[in-house]
Amino acid sequence: MTVNMGSADRIIRAIVGVVLLALVFVGPQTPWGWIGIVPLATALVGNCPAYSLLGIKTCKTK
Repeated sequence: MTVNMGSADRIIRAIVGVVLLALVFVGPQTPWGWIGIVPLATALVGNCPAYSLLGIKTCKTK
């Protein structure tokens, strides 16, 4: 798997993922917060499958 996400994109996804997961335990305690696993996982791996399909790269190339 190649990295196709830049650092800013990864940081934003990680924050959004953590906030969504927090909704499961704090606040309205809705099960929709489990969707936060997706942006958190893609941030940790550095590869977004949707970006691969669309040919988008937000990382700097060498």
